[in-house]
Amino acid sequence: MPGNPSSTFAGLRLTPLLVTGLTGFVGSHLAQQAGAADLCRDGQMADLRNFDQVAAAVAALRPQSVIHLAAQSSVAQSLLDPIATYQVNFTGTLNLLMALRDSGFRGRMLYVGSGDVYGSVAESLLPVTEDVPLRPRNPYAVSKVAAEALCYQWSQSGPFEIVMARPFNHIGAGQGTQFAVADFARQIVAFRKGRGPDKLTVGDIHATRDFTDVRDIVRAYGELLRAGLNGEAYNVCSGVERSLREIIDALFRTSGVTMEVEIDAQRLRPSEQRRMRGSYHKLRTHTGWEPAVPLEQTLQDILDYWDRKDEV
Repeated sequence: MPGNPSSTFAGLRLTPLLVTGLTGFVGSHLAQQAGAADLCRDGQMADLRNFDQVAAAVAALRPQSVIHLAAQSSVAQSLLDPIATYQVNFTGTLNLLMALRDSGFRGRMLYVGSGDVYGSVAESLLPVTEDVPLRPRNPYAVSKVAAEALCYQWSQSGPFEIVMARPFNHIGAGQGTQFAVADFARQIVAFRKGRGPDKLTVGDIHATRDFTDVRDIVRAYGELLRAGLNGEAYNVCSGVERSLREIIDALFRTSGVTMEVEIDAQRLRPSEQRRMRGSYHKLRTHTGWEPAVPLEQTLQDILDYWDRKDEV
């Protein structure tokens, strides 16, 4: 969704702003706050795995600032095809860095990683700070650790500054149903419309996660691009631990319906992290950012999104 590449974002004048992955879930919300351009040239989207395509797109745009969102972001898909995941997430990042260098880029880049890089964290270490060791447990997380290390190396030796973000779970309107909260909302709306079963199919709803509204996530990215320190990594999270059971109950209250909850054994992941809560203290200290959108508003907006979908 290319927008006006000249924009004001988090108090910065960005002319132009390059956002890889602009048509994705987070990218589409970012595009609403900041005009931006993707890696597109002559109507064709560049493949991150193809250096020549990336270099041509970057040279044509000549960005002043960059947010690197694009990635193979499915853990399940990374387990099925780890090679493709590494090619997109690591080699694709390297291709972008080299293309920016070759184009004469001297601005600032935000690399968007993942809170999944921490892997299994002992409950005694919650909330997770940036000092917790990285112990990735799947190919997706490994690819994110590797790409973040690459970005750190370039931040120290390359010709431009790079800041790294580690977002935790984020939710909002437009998210795909491979993510639990979006899938719950879709099922609830389908039942309310008389188009779906009266049972809500779920996996492990007792695990806890740190959920943040996607609009707060996007605001954080703007603040990090503005004021994050070169070479530093920042958690982006709410600092609140919630179980999926709590989220389901809040969705029921917001939607005005109640359904029987049915556990699907195929959705259970026995080795999954049982509890998770992050700390955004470093992000707040360096940028002033804090989450602002209440959970109730987030869930209402997600339900409204599915209510507008004709196929639900």
